[in-house]
Amino acid sequence: MTTAPTPVPAPAAADPSGGPGAPGTAPASPTAQPSVRRRRPRGGAWLATVPLLAFFLIGFGLPAVAIVTGAFTVSSDAETGAGSFTTANLTDSVQGAYWTALLSSVKLSALTALIGTVLGVPIAQAVLTSRFRLLREAVLTASGVLANFGGLPLAFAFVATLGNAGEITKMFHLTDHGWSLYSFTGLTVTYLYFLVPLMVLTITPALEGLRVQWREAAQNNRATALQYWRHVALPILFPSLLGGFVLLFGSAFAAYATAAAMVGATVPLISRQIADALSGNVLVGQGNLALALSLDMIIVAVLVMAVYLPLQRRSARWLS
Repeated sequence: MTTAPTPVPAPAAADPSGGPGAPGTAPASPTAQPSVRRRRPRGGAWLATVPLLAFFLIGFGLPAVAIVTGAFTVSSDAETGAGSFTTANLTDSVQGAYWTALLSSVKLSALTALIGTVLGVPIAQAVLTSRFRLLREAVLTASGVLANFGGLPLAFAFVATLGNAGEITKMFHLTDHGWSLYSFTGLTVTYLYFLVPLMVLTITPALEGLRVQWREAAQNNRATALQYWRHVALPILFPSLLGGFVLLFGSAFAAYATAAAMVGATVPLISRQIADALSGNVLVGQGNLALALSLDMIIVAVLVMAVYLPLQRRSARWLS
């Protein structure tokens, strides 16, 4: 007796939609697509920022509070009204010799920052486009050293070379041509010695962020090198350039030791006025006036930063 073969069921036609419930489709394995779990930060992760916050509060917060409080307080050595609120300190800080010193500091800082920016950008670009790696490393290393070279050593170096009896002054007879190191012009040249290297260090990362595709696209559209820098590179770099200008402005605005050792009171500067008020060289008991002058410097710095920060966020979208 023969046994009929067992019929084999034909496979069901696959659903063209390819859905998981289509006939003939095997159910998806639960391990086919492993779920990605996002790690949530631990509750105590913020504790790592405590040392930084503590340093910020101690190093910046407490001095800022002391400056603001002292600027609106009568000097403690006054015969009457000790510790009372007053606006006389701020009023005096923007009058007479103090106002002249503030304007002179702003003028000197803005001029040196502008010249340092104009000179530093071409130097940084020339170093980046150079085929000699050793030259680039040497310039950047020297810039890092010279940007932090200031104070009494810098003043002594310039007095020995460009002072009235300096070697370069005697060699080229600069005094006969009206040169004087102990003037506004001489102080400007001295500040550029450390501001130009500082600008080279500041603008180099931004120049490295310029993409080669942008230059190639400009060349494909028959743009010259000048047109590329005018219409493409400089608009993108403008916030970074402004940021470097702000950094140079702040460095020159807060500089004290170099100017004090070299020009003294010949060039009126706000930093010198603060030192004189604290030490009592002119009048005794002017500590709170010095705090008011310091508050003026902070206000100037805040106004400059208020212009820089919005532009920096705009530039970050292009260079990122």
